[in-house]
Amino acid sequence: MSVTKGVCPLTMRQIVDEYFIENRTKLLDIAAFLDRIERSSDQEDPSKDFRLRVFRKALDILSEDGQSRVLRMQMLLSDPTTAPRTVLDQKSAKGAWDDQEAAR
Repeated sequence: MSVTKGVCPLTMRQIVDEYFIENRTKLLDIAAFLDRIERSSDQEDPSKDFRLRVFRKALDILSEDGQSRVLRMQMLLSDPTTAPRTVLDQKSAKGAWDDQEAAR
């Protein structure tokens, strides 16, 4: 997969002025989600759920410097297999790739 490199026509200031509040809200949503997980009634180990493991890896990607965060995030969340499945595993999407299930 190739990455198209270009230059955004907006200045950094224009991007921040336009999109900061929207993304601030998303960060608050994520913080609230993580707080709810920690306060959940069953206190199960969050690392047992592959979606939460992937979520933590996604947060790491967001905190890294450099380009292609979107590409790395997309690859983290996507099913990398190319072989067709003989049967569907469930009706709805899982939202993340369970690499440990694939190893079984």
